[in-house]
Amino acid sequence: MKIKLEHRGQEFQCDLSQPIDLSIPVGQVRCFYSTPFEAKPYQSGDFVGSVNDGAPVNFYDVQMNPHGNGTHTECLGHITKKQEKVSEEMKTFHFLAQVVSLPLAKLDNGDKVLSLENLKTACLENLPPAIILRSLPNLSDKLTMDYSGTNPPYLDSAAMQYLVDGGVRHLLIDLPSVDREEDDGILASHHVFWNVGDAEAKDDSRKDCTITEMIFVPDEITDGLYLLNLQVPNLPLDAAPSKPVIYKLERHD
Repeated sequence: MKIKLEHRGQEFQCDLSQPIDLSIPVGQVRCFYSTPFEAKPYQSGDFVGSVNDGAPVNFYDVQMNPHGNGTHTECLGHITKKQEKVSEEMKTFHFLAQVVSLPLAKLDNGDKVLSLENLKTACLENLPPAIILRSLPNLSDKLTMDYSGTNPPYLDSAAMQYLVDGGVRHLLIDLPSVDREEDDGILASHHVFWNVGDAEAKDDSRKDCTITEMIFVPDEITDGLYLLNLQVPNLPLDAAPSKPVIYKLERHD
């Protein structure tokens, strides 16, 4: 099935039968020493919720940490006392998105970051509502990595401000966090993105904006514009496992 869409006066078409999944399965990666993902059959008396154990259905309990066990989407409730829920703050789910590949820059302290300079070089001037950042080198380790205690790369807060000033409302990144693993709780890029101060949302906080972390953009996906469908389950939490899916766009004349 093909659809036509318009963005800023330009017409595009895309084939919805050709989705590109950017999510990493829950439990395949881990960060921040989170509780490992676990799924096991529910048990009550003689009942064990597994067809292999004689039950008529598979009926599993699941233990997970959305932020630490795989691709997830979070809202400003991640850093507020109110803990707003991503399923309530997200109002729409389809966006024009730009895939941008960025080489990592090295700071004087040895940290690796996605820098403002590299972002300015790679991005279009008129940014779409969503940006998908692919860090380079694009190692396959991103699919199975335990980032805990490794001081993984992150997004420089000046680069985050550039995206916010450019009107980006949904940021997707292939790193475990937009901020440093250990930064004394400053979380500069998170605060810049949502315009939150002192753990409270303000009147002008960006409540309907999201950050999606620990995606994976395959090498064969070229930089450019795509249609993004950001799928988030209705969990009453600040973050939820998510499945960002993109579709190639073709200009329609």
